[in-house]
Amino acid sequence: MIMNSNNPFFKTKSFKENDDVVTHDAVIIDRNETMTVSGTINKSFLMLILLIASAAITWSMANPIVFAIGGAIVGFILVLIAVFKPQYSGFLAPGYAIFEGLFIGGISAIFEVMHPGIVIQAVSCTFVTFMVCFGLYKYEIVKVTEKFKSVVFAATLAIATYYLFSWLLSMFTSFQPVHYGNSMMSIGISAFVIVIAALNLFLDFDQIEKGVQQKMPKYMEWYGAMGLMITLVWLYIEFLRLLSKLNRK
Repeated sequence: MIMNSNNPFFKTKSFKENDDVVTHDAVIIDRNETMTVSGTINKSFLMLILLIASAAITWSMANPIVFAIGGAIVGFILVLIAVFKPQYSGFLAPGYAIFEGLFIGGISAIFEVMHPGIVIQAVSCTFVTFMVCFGLYKYEIVKVTEKFKSVVFAATLAIATYYLFSWLLSMFTSFQPVHYGNSMMSIGISAFVIVIAALNLFLDFDQIEKGVQQKMPKYMEWYGAMGLMITLVWLYIEFLRLLSKLNRK
């Protein structure tokens, strides 16, 4: 039985099962033009290269904050468009990598000034986490069941809601969110968020595999790569936050 992912980015009508062909927006896709694992991996690497190259631009700036904020906003808009128009992922995914790279480079430069060496630590932690999760998924040590998806999705939604309300309250009131600062509670929250972000990698791997099995259109390789990149960016940012708190501690 094919199981649908609860990953917010992948939870669209774009992923659905058919038998001999895949019909998407009334277009019949030939078997030779369907999604593959190798194609998704190649596009993920290309997106990573674009993100790093773009990040190098804001990394070298004296005041990268404007470009970092602009990159984050445009990147978010591109993600929203891709959710509703996945057939344009071939353009949206590279664009997301470029603009998100501006954000990553700017934020990384700011953290590096405050805590020298923190960026390489965060990158290393993100890479190791990715490889461990990939190994656990590949060798079926961790199996993505419906219950697993539901728990991860609920936790991810709870985190997003908490971050949103905390940000709004801190903007208009004197409210100080619990995850601010370097208290044990704050560090614990960051560690919990990192665990949930890492668990989202399993949903990404599962949905890419299911997309291949369901003979999704070729452009869904870009869509799958984009979903994976979104999770990796989130994971990296959370590692930066946690390491920053530990350094201040």
